Amino acid sequence: MGQHVARRFRGEGLHKVDGKGRVSIPALFRRVIEACDPNWKEGLPPELVIVYGDPRKKYLECYTIEAIEEVDRKIDALPRGSVGRKTLERIFHGNSFPTSVDETGRLVLPAKLRQKIDVTDAAYFIASGDTFQIWNPDTFEADQSKTDDWLNTMPEDFDPLTFLDGDGGIE
Repeated sequence: MGQHVARRFRGEGLHKVDGKGRVSIPALFRRVIEACDPNWKEGLPPELVIVYGDPRKKYLECYTIEAIEEVDRKIDALPRGSVGRKTLERIFHGNSFPTSVDETGRLVLPAKLRQKIDVTDAAYFIASGDTFQIWNPDTFEADQSKTDDWLNTMPEDFDPLTFLDGDGGIE
């Protein structure tokens, strides 16, 4: 079989978190996690990796097995002992949590991860290409309003689609 096209996450969802940190993830996300786990087959829990090590990020970044393996290959290509490799190894190897989706479509978020992003009774999920993010709903709303504010400073005829043509230099 040839290389299949990488599946992308699409959509968003707000989900309750119970006292044990269990949270349902959007059904569409589960299909992508399954498709991007080379070891997954019907009846097995599909695996993913939650990365939480970048202290500047106020959310958890969830990688499919295919996506994290791509990151690992890039880290492995860096010189041993380099600052870049050391930083990335800590974030992606040390400060990451391999987990799986249970048969009811839920993730268990350990207390440490819930505390990092201040999630208690609800979690906001949003797609981000070949990863998805888990946020405190209020933190996400504040972050989104920054993007909205920025867009509102642009000329009326500005179209974000221009970024697709490599015009990403606008700050």
